[in-house]
Amino acid sequence: MAAEIHARPQSSRPVLLSKVEGHQDAVSAALLIPKEDGLITASEDRTIRVWLKRDSGQYWPSIYHTMSSPCSAMAYHHDSRRIFVGQDNGAIMEFHISEDFNKMNFVKTYPAHQNRVSAVIFCLGAEWVISTGHDKCVSWMCTKSGNMLGRHYFTSWASCLQYDIDTQHAFVGDYSGQITLLKLEQNTCTVITTLKGHEGSVASLWWDPVQRLLFSGASDHSIILWDIGGRKGRTLLLQGHHDKVQAICYIQLTRQLISCSADGGIAVWNMDISREEAPQWLESDSCQKCEQPFFWNIKQMWDTKTLGLRQHHCRKCGQAVCGKCSTKRSSYPIMGFEFQVRVCDSCFESIKDEDRTSLATFHEGKHNISHMSMDISRGLMVTCGSDRIVKIWDMTPVVGCSLATGFSSR
Repeated sequence: MAAEIHARPQSSRPVLLSKVEGHQDAVSAALLIPKEDGLITASEDRTIRVWLKRDSGQYWPSIYHTMSSPCSAMAYHHDSRRIFVGQDNGAIMEFHISEDFNKMNFVKTYPAHQNRVSAVIFCLGAEWVISTGHDKCVSWMCTKSGNMLGRHYFTSWASCLQYDIDTQHAFVGDYSGQITLLKLEQNTCTVITTLKGHEGSVASLWWDPVQRLLFSGASDHSIILWDIGGRKGRTLLLQGHHDKVQAICYIQLTRQLISCSADGGIAVWNMDISREEAPQWLESDSCQKCEQPFFWNIKQMWDTKTLGLRQHHCRKCGQAVCGKCSTKRSSYPIMGFEFQVRVCDSCFESIKDEDRTSLATFHEGKHNISHMSMDISRGLMVTCGSDRIVKIWDMTPVVGCSLATGFSSR
């Protein structure tokens, strides 16, 4: 149960401060307690634990509570000290934690889903608990009465959730790769739009209500920024991970995005620059550079007595090209491509060396990361995953030293 404590040396990478061990199965969620040296964890081993830092510098559980079903999601509201735990059986349980974080009292159970709960959000103003689950639905329930207020069903598992308190808009990512924007009402909801761009299941969402930006991470290893506030359909693609993007957090103060992937990769993206949209891929029956036919263009193959070629796409201009006209590879960070991708030969010549300067930093968490959360005011991040280990990081070396100035965690 003890944690390893490390000093905070000066570096340009995240500094591992503590490693908390003790769970017997994957840790589904870990949240730092604001203004306290402590954290709350929920695990597949059916336990909720509150860990407090002792004088020895080690973290030990002050609360150890066993649930009836594996814990799959968690939300914590610090001002009211209310905690909501989603379970594998579809239920959400509410608890109240004592002021000294040594006791946790059961409040009520919400029959929110028929299958595993994937995300939970508590809205104090409306007294709603909003959740998504593997029963392909989003539900919202009244925390005063415990009654179900509404449900909306999707065609695939609902995997992640964000909520805008002011507009009552919910963003729901699902396993088909779509994100649905809903307007939630007291007993009904309206589908505003559906966002399509990922080629794999959406694993994580982050909503910034100030700039009205939505970030999504998916199993296609990519992140998409959706400019909801701009109302022009503007999207930015970010590719730098080599595995499923499981957690994201946007720091509005420093205009930086932090993302974590299943292989332990931690990326810090500079969003305080004017990035370019990746082009839509063009369709053509022949190479748009040399005009040689692609292999399905039977007529041109017959007319020119040539074999058809395989179609590729230049990531910079979007044109359909053959292999001979796209022999080069290049990174192009301004468009979100942090590692080398296929570009046509003419685009390769137009990319200068300074255009290849990285706009993100990449670091190793050295453990599986399925969930991440931040205390932005202190520059702290906590990661957890299937290896049963919880790690606490000092992120100030990579996200700037101005975080603690007049900014409270979300």
